[in-house]
Amino acid sequence: MKDHLYRWRNKEIRKQIAVIDEKESPTVILKNALYLNVFLRKWMEAHIWIYEDRIVYVGKRLPEKLAGIDIVDCSGKYVVPGYVEPHAHPFQLYNPYELAMYAGQTGTTTLMNDNLPWLYLLDNEKAFSLIDDFMQLPISMFWWARFDSQSAINEEKEIFNDEDIHLWLQHEAVVQGGELTAWPQVLQNDDRILYWMQEAKRLRKPVEGHFPGASEKTLVKLKLLGASSDHEALSGEEVFNRLSMGYRVGLRHSSVRPDLGNLLQELQQLGLESYDYLTMTTDGSTPSFYKNGLINQCVQIAIDEGVPPIEAYMMATYNASEQFHLEERLGAIAPGRVAHINILDQIENATPSSVLAKGKWLKKDGKLVNQSITIDWSSYGLGPLQLDWQLTEKDLQFSMPVGLKMVNDVIMEPYPISIDANTEVISDTLDESFLMLADREGEWRVNTVINGFTRTLGGLASSYSLTGDIVLIGKCKSDLLLAFNRMKEIGGGIVLVHEGEVIFELPLQVAGMMYDGKMPALIAEDEKLKQLLIQHGYKYNDPPYSLLFLSSMHLPYARITPLGIVDVKQKEILFPAIMR
Repeated sequence: MKDHLYRWRNKEIRKQIAVIDEKESPTVILKNALYLNVFLRKWMEAHIWIYEDRIVYVGKRLPEKLAGIDIVDCSGKYVVPGYVEPHAHPFQLYNPYELAMYAGQTGTTTLMNDNLPWLYLLDNEKAFSLIDDFMQLPISMFWWARFDSQSAINEEKEIFNDEDIHLWLQHEAVVQGGELTAWPQVLQNDDRILYWMQEAKRLRKPVEGHFPGASEKTLVKLKLLGASSDHEALSGEEVFNRLSMGYRVGLRHSSVRPDLGNLLQELQQLGLESYDYLTMTTDGSTPSFYKNGLINQCVQIAIDEGVPPIEAYMMATYNASEQFHLEERLGAIAPGRVAHINILDQIENATPSSVLAKGKWLKKDGKLVNQSITIDWSSYGLGPLQLDWQLTEKDLQFSMPVGLKMVNDVIMEPYPISIDANTEVISDTLDESFLMLADREGEWRVNTVINGFTRTLGGLASSYSLTGDIVLIGKCKSDLLLAFNRMKEIGGGIVLVHEGEVIFELPLQVAGMMYDGKMPALIAEDEKLKQLLIQHGYKYNDPPYSLLFLSSMHLPYARITPLGIVDVKQKEILFPAIMR
């Protein structure tokens, strides 16, 4: 364990003390800063001294010798702590590195990240080494320890076992257990997950829930079982009830559920007076949703909805840091904290004109400052996807009596298939398309029909999915084969084919799951993908999430998973996967 990545060494602390005695010089001084003191909930004027990555002094003094110090006069500006994203899924087509560096440009300087992909893609040694690499970035990158797969997979007990869960929970970059999507099993009799929840609490790490639509009785039981927080409240009343039980609540504003404005309006109508247990999250939105940033968007919505600005900034900074017991390190402008600082032109404008992350400029006076740190994905075996098997016409047999009908972007219900699926092409007059989930290793497949994805698209192939397996959707079997073969050629990604022609391809060079390029370029590709699918009859808002959640067992009502087509509520396999 590289302990120095998560705390300052004695030698470093002694140098920081020497700055106060003026035996060492600060590296940066923010002079005449009107800053948010989160402890007093007041705007106060001070000079802020920074030594490398740590705030060492906030007060009226200036050093006698100012030569060689980067001094910025903040007169007329407003200074707040860097924003915290408390619930990030850093693999929604983008990769964690690119998301973090992009988020920092608009002031989100800390991310609490889902670890699920690493459980599928890496052994622990490589995963922990990669996490250490992330800690070298100017953005603070922390992680969760998942207790369940969020799907139905063959390797559930192999991946989620006592030894590995303990290793993750004990890692210093891991700040919480969860998010807990398998809570129905815990409510019933799953003492294995309950033990992990209790172990997380013993280590003073909160357990985050995923409790959409949970009743009062269920929420009480989950609190007794050890749940600390939840981000799935769908109304102001649900938020209010969670708060009354002592839950910390993340108010969501995401590409699937852009709820924040409504939640805040309803909370104000309910007479909410304290925002101390509230945070805000974008919940792993897809790339195009981030065109204008991450948590800065949430703060802006809160201010626009009449939340007092200090409370809006507190939700985005100190409240989130306190939730993870990191308030001595993050979320404040005070001696001893990491130098994550946003400089605003106006209190009412939450997007900073300048950003410091670990004492390094990511943006200064509106201009981006390049940081040369990169991640070598290939050194962790996370290169282009290599499939050593072929998809054949024999695989494209669709005789299942039950299909999946889309209710919205991510919710599907089972329905009886009434069309003849033993055909080369499904007519454009029908809402149905062929649907296949195929094992990444080529060992099994699940074939059925999906209703409501598009009316005309010939074929889509995607290595981007919740479990990392291959998704195929389309009206024409020959287009499906062409899309699969092209996806395989480019090393994984999303490919659209229509009438024998490739009309879109998005290479996902990091393990077939994540894009290895800049966020603005990916945002443009995400928008193009959506536009093309809409032209072919896609009726919803978030195509990547539609692909991702085909296998997700935390959503109703039926899913296509590595075990087969599953009834979510009954946890029953309606039709099993077929060995190839």
